[in-house]
Amino acid sequence: MALTIINSIVTWILKKRIHQMELFMKFPIDVQNELLLSLINQAQNTEFGKKHQFSSIKNYEDFSKQVPLSTYEEFEPLIERARKGEQNVFWPTPIKWFAKSSGTTNAKSKFIPVSPEALENCHFKAGKDMLCLYLNNNEDSQLFTGKSLRLGGSKQLYEDNNTIFGDLSAIIIDNLPFWAEFSSTPSNKVSLMNEWNEKMLAIVEETRNVNVTSFAGVPSWMLVLFNKVLEQTGKDNLLEVWPNAEVYFHGGVSFEPYREQYKKLFPSETFRYYEIYNASEGFFGIQDRNDHNDLLLMLDYGIFYEFIPMETFGTSNEKVIPLSQVELNKNYAMVISTNSGLWRYLIGDTVRFTSLLPYRIKVSGRTKHHINVFGEELMVENTDKALALTADSFDVEVVEYTAAPIFMEGKEKGAHEWIIEFKNPPDNLEKFAQALDLNIQTLNSDYEAKRYNSMTLNQLKLHLARPNLFYGWLRDKDKLGGQNKIPRLSNDRHYLEELLKLN
Repeated sequence: MALTIINSIVTWILKKRIHQMELFMKFPIDVQNELLLSLINQAQNTEFGKKHQFSSIKNYEDFSKQVPLSTYEEFEPLIERARKGEQNVFWPTPIKWFAKSSGTTNAKSKFIPVSPEALENCHFKAGKDMLCLYLNNNEDSQLFTGKSLRLGGSKQLYEDNNTIFGDLSAIIIDNLPFWAEFSSTPSNKVSLMNEWNEKMLAIVEETRNVNVTSFAGVPSWMLVLFNKVLEQTGKDNLLEVWPNAEVYFHGGVSFEPYREQYKKLFPSETFRYYEIYNASEGFFGIQDRNDHNDLLLMLDYGIFYEFIPMETFGTSNEKVIPLSQVELNKNYAMVISTNSGLWRYLIGDTVRFTSLLPYRIKVSGRTKHHINVFGEELMVENTDKALALTADSFDVEVVEYTAAPIFMEGKEKGAHEWIIEFKNPPDNLEKFAQALDLNIQTLNSDYEAKRYNSMTLNQLKLHLARPNLFYGWLRDKDKLGGQNKIPRLSNDRHYLEELLKLN
């Protein structure tokens, strides 16, 4: 009875936020322009603000002319100064926390500043909004009669300078108010363990008898944990372990390659999947409807958005546009200015808009992780969907994959070369490859044109990966867990060649 009352009270409190969301949905451009001027005003006396004359900026046009676009590599010297204790470099509030992010197995880690404002008004606010939207769509939810099972990273102390770095999830866990741990599992102590395999076993032991009602984490790594749970408990599915589980909040990588596996783990028509779009740099989007997996772009988190049409990205004709000028179903590179002091920062993700009233998006890939060697403009969104369709038709499950180009040599035409790890491989790999190739053509007209009569591209080449190939590859790079991801597509053969040698 007491838990039911608590559930009702917390639900009522969280749902009060809906009216504020309706404001930015109704007046998106006004909200964004006001936010931009607020960010500029706050940072005008920083070193960066003085250099770029923030005090003279009156509107977006001024901002776009006076502040250059920046990549992490270009912004890194300023971040390093802040990590070593300098203040007021690019944001006025002292920054103690830095989210360590390597994204997709890059040898060099990134350290993204996380200000107190970003923690409170972006990441924590988004966590509450995620629950708010889910509860608003599911009136009968009993979410708060149980606990949320979260899968986070680990943290370390940056030497000597009193600044701390770690996975963003670990930073958030470490900064949550003490009462938040009562509604979450495992404990902070277990959540922040460094050694991945030990942590998996500790999480299973600590959570197997807890009343878990929701889950949050990256699909690929949650799958590792969930399979460990079944292995340790001897159960056939996760609803036998946690019968009151009702929703899984997921983000970080596309859910499409894993969807069928999760349906077997949670064999229920009423179990929900809610997608989120967050990164070390900020929290950007939340699924706001039960049966649609596009994401509401969150416009009042202290993040100002700009976009670069991918057809001009990286060219001499590159064009940057504000939110008011985006169009439906075009791929854009996303540019952000944030309340952690990242200014006109290229995050490296690509999105496309599925709705303009309100603004909703789907993450379509990475600016560095696509294949466009032959003019095919193949995005991760295409390959994830094509692979999911093909796996479903062959009744197989995919664990991981990556693909790269086979470059033309002499009279030899090009192609795409794949390596896929299956949970249960298809009986005929060649037929699977043919079907996958056809599905990609259906989803990507540029690829279809290049494949027509094998004019430019031959049929894709497919390798069967041995069990645990990708897991071992990440382990050898010390990149298990957290936000580390497999690079799905690449314009060069670096990742593919490494994996083929290990296979």
